[in-house]
Amino acid sequence: GGAGFQPRIMRDRFANAKVSMSHIYIYSPSSAQRDKPAFRRGVARLAAMGHDVEIDADALATHMRFAGDDATRVAAIHRAAASGADVAMTSRGGYGLTRILPDIRYAALAKAVARGTRFIGFSDFTALQCALYARTGAGSWIGPVVHDDFGRPDEVDDIMQACFEDLLCAQGEGAGWQLPKPPAPKKTDATDALAQRPMRPIRNAVLWGGNLAVLSSLVGTPYLPQVDGGVLVLEDIAEHPYRIERMLTQLLLAGVLHKQKAIVLGQFTHYQLAPNDKGFKLQTVIDWLRSKIKAPVLTNLPMGHVATKVVLPFGLPVDLMVDGRDALIYWGGHHH
Repeated sequence: GGAGFQPRIMRDRFANAKVSMSHIYIYSPSSAQRDKPAFRRGVARLAAMGHDVEIDADALATHMRFAGDDATRVAAIHRAAASGADVAMTSRGGYGLTRILPDIRYAALAKAVARGTRFIGFSDFTALQCALYARTGAGSWIGPVVHDDFGRPDEVDDIMQACFEDLLCAQGEGAGWQLPKPPAPKKTDATDALAQRPMRPIRNAVLWGGNLAVLSSLVGTPYLPQVDGGVLVLEDIAEHPYRIERMLTQLLLAGVLHKQKAIVLGQFTHYQLAPNDKGFKLQTVIDWLRSKIKAPVLTNLPMGHVATKVVLPFGLPVDLMVDGRDALIYWGGHHH
């Protein structure tokens, strides 16, 4: 979304917008699409928005837990690249992309990006985004998928839909959101005063990242981008805070986190704390991370396995600014 993370503003903007028809190609590179009604709802909603929706021949294929065997899914990715579509959108995430990364023809995907196809997705799609950028420098988009977002049984989220339409109209310039309220400073704790210092704007830094579990699994492989001075965004689902800390530790010890200008944490959802935690929680992990790196660690970005999500550019330069509790990732001033 452009103006900010404010539902009413975004809703009004979207209601008044005239959206041109786009060619959307839907394919399944990860887990099998078991929920056929959700898939049909998503396709129907995209078509009702006025778009030309093309469904890959194997979008509903199944092989064990996957959307077809490895060769089937690799072929689907290559068909998406050859489709000439404005947007290539995954049907869902799950698991399956990391095991086929060596078989993908990245040059073909990069050519599709250069011709104007925007690859979009999140969750397991992080693997393909990382590999594509590491191998070719081509960018993609962190954003909605058919099943989770447009195929919801209830209403589609206004902000997510408006941000997606902004992308299609080439009007998306940034994503604004509100940071959580800082804790009340303790009189005896001088570090709290340091934590409240204004953050200097970060300029022209490559945004990258996505799902933490997927990204950390690429450490030590040729498919993890080597980004210096970037803005690393992270999210995850069903990972206990100690597992989140363990994966962040892997990125820390591998030297990844120290190279970034900022870490921006999205939504970490669907986990359950245990009695053994004794006060150990997600905020504990955030505080630990801030103690380990000099770069700012921002939180609450609307990104991840949640209904309200913004669309973000993977592999493109952005500016990151904070004013009080208002944060903004802005890419409109950069030529892509």
